[in-house]
Amino acid sequence: MNDPKDQNRSVFGRAGDRASTPSGPIVPVSPSQALKPEQAPQPPKRSRRARNQIVVFLNFILSLIIFVAIIGIGVFWYGHSEFEANGPLDQTTDYMVRDGAGLNQIAAGLERQGIITNQRIFSLGAKGVLGDDTLKAGEYEIKAGASMREIVELMQSGKSILHTFTVPEGQTVQQVFDRLREATVLVGDLPEEMPAEGALLPETYKFSRGTTRAEIIDQMAKAQTRALEQIWERRAPGLPLETREELVILASIVEKETARADERPRVAGVFINRLERGIRLQSDPTIIYGLFGGAGKPSDRPIYKSDIEKPTPYNTYVIDALPPTPIANPGREAMEAVANPSRTKDLYFVADGTGGHAFAETLDEHNTNVARWRRLEAERQKALAAEKAAADAEKPEGN
Repeated sequence: MNDPKDQNRSVFGRAGDRASTPSGPIVPVSPSQALKPEQAPQPPKRSRRARNQIVVFLNFILSLIIFVAIIGIGVFWYGHSEFEANGPLDQTTDYMVRDGAGLNQIAAGLERQGIITNQRIFSLGAKGVLGDDTLKAGEYEIKAGASMREIVELMQSGKSILHTFTVPEGQTVQQVFDRLREATVLVGDLPEEMPAEGALLPETYKFSRGTTRAEIIDQMAKAQTRALEQIWERRAPGLPLETREELVILASIVEKETARADERPRVAGVFINRLERGIRLQSDPTIIYGLFGGAGKPSDRPIYKSDIEKPTPYNTYVIDALPPTPIANPGREAMEAVANPSRTKDLYFVADGTGGHAFAETLDEHNTNVARWRRLEAERQKALAAEKAAADAEKPEGN
């Protein structure tokens, strides 16, 4: 048997390192050996697989993808923030999107006018919002501080600024053309040939900038056709009117005779009664149209007695029944009044001096009303003359 002491001695010192476990203590054989530095262990060798060029390349590609993804996320976050952020406008402004303008062209124009900060971000963001949709042409009101997204959504909706063109009831086609010619928001030339008198419906029409004058004329004509069709279908039975055009002719006379809505059915009733009895209409506006046509009577020219007796195709003091065409463009209410006139026995009416008319069933009653109106008119003229004289007296000498 071996001595246990000998066994213990055999495991001490560096000679025993190979026999000891890696975690066991190192006991030097002598003091000199204890002063010698320990030799560092060799690093593990890389496997052949890790040294493979394909693996190195794939590692590079993966790192590049991660780097690009981080950059992309950052760029996307920045662009999205700019797209959603309040814009640079400090006050509301208008911007016109021309018909046929592309997205990049619109974006460049917005940046040039200081409405957005970056046209590239606007274009990219708009593509994401629009999908297969497009920005609509028109004039848009862009609010102060509007974001790029809000501008895109506004132009996508097509809710552009709407302008209005109003035609008063009773204007002739020539007068409507004059108004259209002066409407600077509209574009394009007027049609060379005017529509027939009475073919346009007087109303307020809404349109966007860039609408042509011809388009407004077409819109008015179509509106008149629709309105007349509806009114004709709802007309009272037994009217002495054979066609839609005759309804428009009489409505144009009613329109020119009174501007009061509450009087139109009664005035229409008077003319219907006269037509049924074969009495001439004797309407002053028909005298004026026969003399001056669509241009209208000059404001400073009165109707003379010779005008009443002058034969024209429109003078209802001379001709029987209706004129050959309307004398103006009647409004919807005037046409409805003719289609459903008041049931009355009145055959006459004359101005009452207050903006309305006095109606009568007999000629004697009518003559009384005419005398009253002439007296009131004489008093009015006398009062106007007195006011003018007083005003002239107050003017300093030499003026």
